[in-house]
Amino acid sequence: MSHPRLSLALDAPDAFPPEGDIALFAPAGALDLGGLTLERLVALQPLKPDHDALAARGLRVATEPEGTYAAAVVFAPRAKAEARALIAAAASHVAPGGPVYVDGVKAEGIDSLLKELRGRVDLSAPIAKAHGKIAWFAADPAPLADWLAADIEPTEGFVTRPGVFSADGVDEGSALLAACLPGTLPARVADLGAGWGWLSAQILARKGVEQLDLIEADKVALDCAQRNITDPRARFHWADATRFSPAERYGAVVMNPPFHGAARGAEPALGLAFIAAARAMLSLSGTLWMVANRHLPYSDALAAAFAEIEEITPPSGPSTRFRIIRAAKPIAAGKHATAAPKQGRAPRKRR
Repeated sequence: MSHPRLSLALDAPDAFPPEGDIALFAPAGALDLGGLTLERLVALQPLKPDHDALAARGLRVATEPEGTYAAAVVFAPRAKAEARALIAAAASHVAPGGPVYVDGVKAEGIDSLLKELRGRVDLSAPIAKAHGKIAWFAADPAPLADWLAADIEPTEGFVTRPGVFSADGVDEGSALLAACLPGTLPARVADLGAGWGWLSAQILARKGVEQLDLIEADKVALDCAQRNITDPRARFHWADATRFSPAERYGAVVMNPPFHGAARGAEPALGLAFIAAARAMLSLSGTLWMVANRHLPYSDALAAAFAEIEEITPPSGPSTRFRIIRAAKPIAAGKHATAAPKQGRAPRKRR
């Protein structure tokens, strides 16, 4: 089955130039490629799981555009600033006059994005199908120059980029988690889903840390973290945190796991996979420190994975939105806890 909108757009005999590479900007790993010539495609995807899935299907993959392409298809994400930056990048890397297709779904704002784009370029009439739209324009970087990705300063001393999680400031959950971390941490620590590095910087400020592994699936975010953190104790890993296997187990794992899927609905499976990964990475005496939205159903998974669980009250007082969890003594897979977890205790303040 072909992509419902792209296949219709490609019905035109001159939809793509007859020769040259076609760049796919931000394609999902499971994208239906029906109607496209595999040998001509270059998938530009900085998200490690999608990047690897596309590579496994035989596509050439990269994390950012290089050189000039004959045409491009931009699969617009929900984040408007990121979508604009991708469209501008495509217009800059496609040969002048080559087609740039912009595809997206209505639930993620494609209508407003195409309206903005129409005010800058000569945009084709959109094709509407399957709750989305696709339209195209002839590549010309000049009208979209101010849409190109630029550094954002979310807080003093840090930079990030459009589309990266919490690009507009320090995430509230991460701030609460940092406030609850003890003054001393083990020698080896991992930050799962490290983002642009703010929480990692707070970990490195604790005593006892000799090595911190920042594990992040978004190459754009990880590149920002490398710019933000120059401490020689930091190690940077572009990897899917749920599949990462360290050479040596950690004494502590710190994490603010994602819980939104591609459609932006809550998907607790992502957080559950982070919990399982943290258990596998920790030493038998190790400790997990995590923050989670209160409505997410993580309690059973934590109870199955750790012998000791407690909710920590931040110094600023209880949060109505977030829970800070300390989970210690991971249980080997297939075994059961021998002691009742502390999950049912009244939350206590940790100073």
